[in-house]
Formats: sequence, structure tokens, C-alpha cells
Amino acid sequence: MVAYSTLSQLGYMTVALGASAYSVAVFHLMTHAFFKALLFLGAGSVIMGMHHNQDIRWMGGVRRFMPITWITSLLGSLALIGTPFFAGFYSKDSIIEAVAHTHLPGSGFAQFAVLAGVFVTAFYSFRMYFLVFHGEPRHHLNPDAHHHDDHGHGHADHAPHESPAVVTVPLILLAIPSVIIGFLTIGNLLHGNFFDGAIVVDAVKHGAVKALTESFHGPVAMALHGFSTLPFFLALAGVVAAYYCYMVNPKVPAACQRMFSGVYTVLENKYYMDWINENILARFARALGTGLWKAGDQAIIDGGVVNGSWRVVGVVSAIARHLQSGYLYHYAGVMLLGIFALMTWFVWLNP
Repeated sequence: MVAYSTLSQLGYMTVALGASAYSVAVFHLMTHAFFKALLFLGAGSVIMGMHHNQDIRWMGGVRRFMPITWITSLLGSLALIGTPFFAGFYSKDSIIEAVAHTHLPGSGFAQFAVLAGVFVTAFYSFRMYFLVFHGEPRHHLNPDAHHHDDHGHGHADHAPHESPAVVTVPLILLAIPSVIIGFLTIGNLLHGNFFDGAIVVDAVKHGAVKALTESFHGPVAMALHGFSTLPFFLALAGVVAAYYCYMVNPKVPAACQRMFSGVYTVLENKYYMDWINENILARFARALGTGLWKAGDQAIIDGGVVNGSWRVVGVVSAIARHLQSGYLYHYAGVMLLGIFALMTWFVWLNP
């Protein structure tokens, strides 16, 4: 889920490039690096604490066992969904505003996409957060957890545990910039001289960044204004919807699964890309490799070129060996036959 979320954020950066807001795209790349690294490391910490279980359906209630992982993952999730004052807010909202200020073809659809992405991002981020860190613990219900170590002790009932300092210290160090890096750098990176000479945009034809700069009155004013904008309410709606579906009334997602079973199956199988890769692309690649190996390498190269060359040399050598007998009368006979053949050919050409 965290990896697919990265694809979503790359989409935001690409939208910024399409609006010629290159500095905004680089800014989001920078802020996103902090909170997404935090979320990836947080996911790894949870997997370690859950005894290598990676299925969030068998988690729940991890907050009470892993407090450092919990609070840092919460901060990373808040940054990801663009909560005002967090790092992701400054870069993500700048992309949304840049798209709103551009009038290039397709900008209307791009604006709809980035706004819809705000709700979707908040929903799936806090779906993961609530299922992992809140609710009742479900690790003891995992049917795959009932295995034993070399001493015969089962791991099914082992409670989650906080990760060691080698994991928690980097979590804390990543959580700090995930909160403050956007606040500290937006003025210089987007509205200052940081990219002068490196990024040059025609402000007349592509004035999105110029419009952002004209409306920028500092990071505090931007964040306070963010509480009254549509992206904030879309993100809030995504969090509330995730809380209701997965904490208050889990029957809702179950009903949606039954109602849209076809769509659910396609999404559950990731558009069948793994099946296509394994059964079509990989089989074709293996068949092509086998054909090149047997027909190309073994038959043509080894059988024809390599082995065929020495066979030809062998046949020619065998014939030549009979001609080189070492007897003088054989050579004299061959000379006479040669003279006879040449004289016959000469007479035949000159009757």
C-alpha cells in the first residue's frame, strides 16, 4: 500500500511538470522523500514487531505495543494527506494551486484528478493506519502464525513488540522533517531564488508559479488559509470515511465488496498484471530463450559454425591426405593426367 502510494505521489509531481511548475514538482519530491521514507520504515518496524506478519488484516491495536512506531507513522500519514503545517501540505497544495492557475489543454481534468486524489489518499492512508494501530489486536487470529521454533514453542500468541533503537531512532529523525521541512523551505525553494539559473519558465505563457508567488504571504498564512480550502475538507472526509468504515461499521466495506464483487476481484488481483507477467510475458520470454538456446546456440552456432567448421576441415584433410601419398610415381601420374586434361580442354576450345 505504501509503495502504490508512491506511484500516486509521482502522479502529483508529473501533474506539476505538466503545468510547467517544475520547482513545485522538485519541492514535492523533496518533502515526499521524508514522510514516505518514514512510512516505509514504519511499515518495516511494524513487520518486525509483528513477527514478520505483513498482512494488515491480522494486525490491530499495535499502538499499545509500539508507541514510537505508532506516533511517527501517524505523523507520516498526516504529512502524506496534506494536513496544514505538515511538509506534505505545502508541496501538495502548491501543486493543486498550480494546476488551478494554468490554462493548458487538459488542465481541467488534471485539477479534478489531483482533487480526487486528496480524498483517495486520505482514505487509504488512514484505512491502513486504523487497521494497524487501532481496534482490537488480531495477531492471535492469524492462521499462518501457528508455527513453532526449534524448541517447539509456538509464536501465535506472541504479542507485538517495539523495534530496537536502530529502527526507532531513524523513525524519530525522519518524523521531524516530515513535520517542519515544508514550513522551513517553501519560501526559498518556491518563491525565492533557489532555482534561479537552473529552472527557467516563460512566465507569460506558463504563469502558474508566478501566480503562486503573488498569492504567497508566508508559510503560516498559507497553512491557516489551508484549513478553509477544498483539499482540506476532502482529506478530512477521507479520514472520517476510513474511520467509519473500519472502526465504527466494518459491515460497510464488506457490503461494498459483495456489491462490487467484479471490481473487487480485479483490484484484489492488481488488474491481473502478475498473472499476465507470469503466464504470458514470462512464458514467452522463457520460450524465446529456449528457442534461441536450442536452435540458435546449440544447432546453428555450436552445431553449424563451431562443430561444422572442424568437420569441413576434417573432410578436406581426409581427401588431401589421400592425394599426398609420398610416392613419386603417384605424383608423375597426376602430372600426366593434369597435362592430358589441359590438352583436352585446349583442343576442345580450339577445334
